[in-house]
Parts: sequence; structure tokens; C-alpha cells
Amino acid sequence: MAVVFAWIAVGAIVVTSVGLLLTRDWRWSISLLAVQYLAMFVLVLQHWPLGMASVKVVAGWMSAAILGMTRSGLSTEEFTEEDTWPRGRPFRLFAAGIVSLIVVVATPGVDTIMADAGFAVTSGSLFLIGMGLLQLGMTAHILRVTIGLMIILSGFEILYSAVEGSALVAALLAVINLGLALVGSYLLIASNSQEIEST
Repeated sequence: MAVVFAWIAVGAIVVTSVGLLLTRDWRWSISLLAVQYLAMFVLVLQHWPLGMASVKVVAGWMSAAILGMTRSGLSTEEFTEEDTWPRGRPFRLFAAGIVSLIVVVATPGVDTIMADAGFAVTSGSLFLIGMGLLQLGMTAHILRVTIGLMIILSGFEILYSAVEGSALVAALLAVINLGLALVGSYLLIASNSQEIEST
């Protein structure tokens, strides 16, 4: 039964990651990020007890809330990108397909290296890392860059949970997550104040 839930979580990770890559609305981005942290919780739960795994989802939701509250208080409009090749949605879907293909090919080898963490855990974490890197490579917008870094960190945390069960490491990774959200919020506020002063 746990394996079924793990594969459902991988499906949720795929849907939310592609949604984060395609959506332009910050409200949808924050909502998809929150759902992604819930799926991450299910995958981490495969190797960690409930108390330690719940730290991940709580820290992730707090980070998403920090970013959402900061962005809702800003007056500037979201940076818009053209819907043309190579920046439009068809190109993003094509790039997500390439990442999926790489994950499918790499999962068996990485799973063997990571002491048989499980195909669901390995593929979910690799997909998050790949989509986070893709997100970072396709945008310079502060909110999207912050979300991309958080996605990469989530993928690493899932993979790391299979080999390390330390409560201290879980707490440090949660602090890093919150720190990323706070830095992203600060940069959003700073860039917004610069735009207001320049107008």
C-alpha cells in the first residue's frame, strides 16, 4: 500500500512540476508548490518516521506562505514572457519531456547507488532536481528563481532521506528551506522598491 501512495506522490510531483514551469500566475505557483511539498512528504515517509517527515511538509508550507504573503503585498505586475518559441509553453513542455526521459533512463542506476531507495523515491527526487534546474535555466524572475531553488532542494531532501535518518540533518534542511524563502522575499521587496523609485 505504501508503494501505491509513493507512485501517486510521484504523479503529483510530475503534474505540479510541469504546472510550475507553465503557469505565469504567482497564486497558482504558490499553490502548486504547497501540493508538491505534500507529495514530497509522502516520499520522505517511505524512509523516515512520521514526526521527522512532517517537519518537511511544515517547513515547505511555511516557506510557500512566506513567499505568497510577500508577493501579495507587492504592487508591481508579474513579469510577462512571450508565448513564442523558444520561450513559450510548447518549448517548456518539450524541455519537461526531455527531463522526464533523462529521469526514466537514470533512475535504475541511481537507485542502485542509493542503496535501493525505491524506484518511486528515486524517480520523484530526480524529477524534482531536473525540473528545478530547468526552472532556474528559463527565468530570471526572483520569485521563480526562489521556487526553482526550493524544488532542487526538495529533490535532494527526498534522495537524502533514503541514506540518512538524522533529526539534526532534517532540522538543518528545514532551516535552509525557510532561509531560501526569506531571502527570496527580501529580494522581491527590494526589487519592487527599486522599480517604484525609478518610476
